[in-house]
Amino acid sequence: MSDSAATPSGKIRCDACPVLCYIAEGRAGACDRYANHGGALVRLDPLTIIQNTVEQGGTAVAFYRGDDGPDWNGDLVQGGRPFVTAVGAGTTYPDYKPAPFIVSQPVDGVDMVTVVTEGIFSYCGVKVKIDTDRFIGPERAIVRVEGEPVGHVMTSEYGSKMLSLGGVEHLTGGSKKEGRVTCDALLHLCNRNAVEMTIDDGASLVVQAGQPPIINGAAERLMRVGCGSATIGMFATQWLGHADEVVVVDDHITGVLTEHQSGKLLDLRPSGIRVKGRRSTPGRYFQVAGSGTGWGGTDVDDPLTILRPPDPAKAWPGLRLLMVSTTGEQSAYYVLDGDLRPVPTALTPALQASVDRIAENCEPSLCSVLFMAGAGGSLRAGVTENPVMLTRSVKQALTFVSCGGAKAYVWPGGGITVMVDVCDMPSNSFGYVPTPALVAPIEFTLRLSDYLALGGHAAQIRPVAEVLTDPLRRVAPVEGAADPLARHNYAWAKDETP
Repeated sequence: MSDSAATPSGKIRCDACPVLCYIAEGRAGACDRYANHGGALVRLDPLTIIQNTVEQGGTAVAFYRGDDGPDWNGDLVQGGRPFVTAVGAGTTYPDYKPAPFIVSQPVDGVDMVTVVTEGIFSYCGVKVKIDTDRFIGPERAIVRVEGEPVGHVMTSEYGSKMLSLGGVEHLTGGSKKEGRVTCDALLHLCNRNAVEMTIDDGASLVVQAGQPPIINGAAERLMRVGCGSATIGMFATQWLGHADEVVVVDDHITGVLTEHQSGKLLDLRPSGIRVKGRRSTPGRYFQVAGSGTGWGGTDVDDPLTILRPPDPAKAWPGLRLLMVSTTGEQSAYYVLDGDLRPVPTALTPALQASVDRIAENCEPSLCSVLFMAGAGGSLRAGVTENPVMLTRSVKQALTFVSCGGAKAYVWPGGGITVMVDVCDMPSNSFGYVPTPALVAPIEFTLRLSDYLALGGHAAQIRPVAEVLTDPLRRVAPVEGAADPLARHNYAWAKDETP
C-alpha cells in the first residue's frame, strides 16, 4: 500500500509514482494499480507467492553462501517453501522509504531475508528473439507499433532474428504518443500478450512470448536445424547411395555435399553442380540469393535459380540431385537428362525420409521476450540506507536477484542491470505508470547477517508468517512443467481466489 493524502473533495492523492493521481471514491488511478476504497488507498493486485516448485519439477538455484555460515543446500527461490515475490507488493517510489516488504524466514538453519518491491523502470526495454529464417527487415531497421517507432532490428543469430524494443529514448525521448505506445507495447509483451508490429522495409509481425511468430500473416512452424553447411554435416551419411549431389539452400551459408568435407570423407565423386554466390571454404557458399521469405530465408521460390550450368567435364546424365531447405519444409529432386538439364522427379522413399528427418530435428519456432532494466539508486535505497552496498553485495554473489521469483541475469559492469525471461515469471507480473514507465517486480534475497551488514532497514523486517496472512495469490507451475515448452505456464493454486 502506498502513502496517500486526503483532500477536501474526498479524493485521495496517491504518491506511488510521480504522476501523483487524485483518486475519487470507487475509482482507480491512471495505472489501474491503486484505488480509493472507502477512503483508503488499496492495491488492486494481490501479493503473489510462489510455492511447491520442487515438488512439481523445479530445480534449486545455486547460491554462494560463503565459508562462515552453517551448511546450506543452496535452495533459495525454487524450493518447497513459499517464496514472496514482488508481484503485487506495491512500491515506495521514490524510495526514501523502506521497500514494501522485507521478509525473513529460516532456510536449512540459515536466516534469510527477501526484500521485495515493484520497481518503476523508465530505463527498461525488451530483447526479442524470433525463431525464423525468413527475412523480417534489414539490420538497424525501425520497428513500429501503431506507426510509432518503438525499437529496431538487431543482428541475426543462429536461426533467429533479434529485436531491441523500448528503452528510455523511446519512452521519454520522443513524442508523447511514442512514449505511450512504447510503454503499452512493452507492457503487453512482458505480460505475454500478442503485439502487432511492422518493420521499415520489412515484414509485419505478431509477437507473443512463448508462441510462434506470425510473419506477414503466416505462422512459423520450425526453427532451422542449422545452416546449409551444418545440415550437410549432420545428414551426409543418410544421403549416401541415394543422391549424387545435395544442395542445402540457406540465406547465410548454402552447402554443397560433394565439395563439403563430409562428402570428401565419404569419397563422393565431384558432381559438377555449380552454385552461384561467393565461395567460402569448400562446400560453403555465401550470398547465393537475396534475403526473403522463400527457401532457407532467401528470396528464391525456384531453387534451380541459384545454380549455374553444370560443369560438363564432371557432371553426367542420370546424376541425382536433391535440393532442400534448412527446415526441410521445401525440397525438390532432379535427375540430369542427356543435355545435363535437371528434370523434376518424385522423391524416393529414402530421400523423403531424410527430408522428414531434417524437419524432425528442427525445434518449434517461438518468440522469446527478455525484460531488461536497470535498478537505480532510488530503488536500491528501499533496500539499504547506503545503496552502493547493495550493488557490491550483488556483484559479490552475496545477494541473489530475482524478478517475480525468476532468476535474473545480472550484467557485469556498474549498477544492477538485470535481464529475465518473462515466461519464467507468474502471469501478469508487469504494470505501468503513465510517466511513462513499466512497473516490474524485483527481489533481493540474502542472509540476514549480510543484510544487516550492508545497512539494511532492520526495523522493517517481518517474519514470513505475517505476510502469509494477507490476501494472496499463490502460483505454481502447471503439470508437465518439467517439459521445457510447458515450464512457462503458471496456474492459480486451487485453494486461493485471486
